[in-house]
Amino acid sequence: MTEVHKAGSCRTIKASCSDCSLSSLCLPLAVQAEDLDRLDEIIKQGQRVEKGQHLFRSGDEFKAIYAVRTGAIKTYSITPSGEEQINGFYLPGEIMGMDGINTNHHVNSAKALESTTVCEVPFNRLEELTKVLPGLQRHFFQMMSKEIREEQQLIMLLAKKNAEERIASLLLSISTRNGRRRLSTTAFRLPMTRVEIGNYLGLAVETVSRVLTRFQKQGILAVESKEVRINDYQKLCQIATIQEG
Repeated sequence: MTEVHKAGSCRTIKASCSDCSLSSLCLPLAVQAEDLDRLDEIIKQGQRVEKGQHLFRSGDEFKAIYAVRTGAIKTYSITPSGEEQINGFYLPGEIMGMDGINTNHHVNSAKALESTTVCEVPFNRLEELTKVLPGLQRHFFQMMSKEIREEQQLIMLLAKKNAEERIASLLLSISTRNGRRRLSTTAFRLPMTRVEIGNYLGLAVETVSRVLTRFQKQGILAVESKEVRINDYQKLCQIATIQEG
């Protein structure tokens, strides 16, 4: 049982995909303008997930994929020892929930990091639509490929990079993703806590705090609570790619 709440009636909140500022990042990217109405018909827009509530839990039946519209969501699994392991962070315009396609049940749980709205795309309807809109099918496969690539990058990140390189890589990832949304690439708010950053990167929270403080002293960042400003983007890139150089 998920904890998603409607943000009002469909009539009052529904907005066309063509009007959404994130359409260039989302499923509509693969659909011709004349076919957007068909996509609009299947998407359930404006579902609200309050901070700390679940969009879905591990073991829930897989019925849909989701596009984050506002806010942020983390996905996580539970280790054999009963501890939470964060697998990813999803920002506006990004698609999530594809972990359930293989088994028809979600492998991960998804929890809102802050008040969030999502667009729900029923998977059975999406499958029907991809048969008549080849561009949509191609784009969906590309999204799945991107998901696999990012999982591989996370494995590489945890296997090879030290604490400074891991944190620099995460900040650059968020910077790049903000750029795709035409937001600032150098000044942004982190939706996750330092504890969650440490969990995701395999670092103690004290290490995360120390590295951020070190970056500030070096003039690379300015950090105040969750607000981050990158003052030396080139230096941050150099730190993130030390192992690869």
